[in-house]
Amino acid sequence: MVIVLLRYAHVIEKHQNCVLNTASLSTGWICAAGLIMVGNFQVDNAKVLHYVGVGVAFPTSMLFVCLQSALTYRLAKTQGEYNVAHLRLTMTLLAFVALVLSGVFFVQESFTLQHAAAIFEWVFCVIIMLFYGTFAFEFASISGDTMVVLARGGALGPAGRECKLEGLGGLGGPSPHPHPSESMSIL
Repeated sequence: MVIVLLRYAHVIEKHQNCVLNTASLSTGWICAAGLIMVGNFQVDNAKVLHYVGVGVAFPTSMLFVCLQSALTYRLAKTQGEYNVAHLRLTMTLLAFVALVLSGVFFVQESFTLQHAAAIFEWVFCVIIMLFYGTFAFEFASISGDTMVVLARGGALGPAGRECKLEGLGGLGGPSPHPHPSESMSIL
């Protein structure tokens, strides 16, 4: 949940908020709720709840990586950012194949094929975790400003950046706020 929230704030801070970013935040949190169900209700003890969690977590995690791949392409400006986008797209396609194979094998009667389904479920999960690891490229530039974006509810435009810099003494001159101590107490 924290990684999803940090990515959401990072996109707003560095670029702008968009429908893809908000949809990614929503699907990421729904996925986290499904994963909580999967982890807390083991298949041996609470089979129905475990499978409900899987039914929530797996499709929403697939949707999350699809949205993030599209968002990465949309925001890419440098060759390095395009390389990360290509890597994420490749991981998304591999995750999709693993998820489909897992579903196909899961519904079979054969013990061997159901075992193969479990293997593909874990392959899917590992790919998704590695996908989350690719956020390290963007998270290297996270600062306290990212937390300010979250505190302000995502409303940080150019005027907000100037106010932050002035509040830190970066631009000099008079403060645009008549009562700067009051604005600090709001944070």
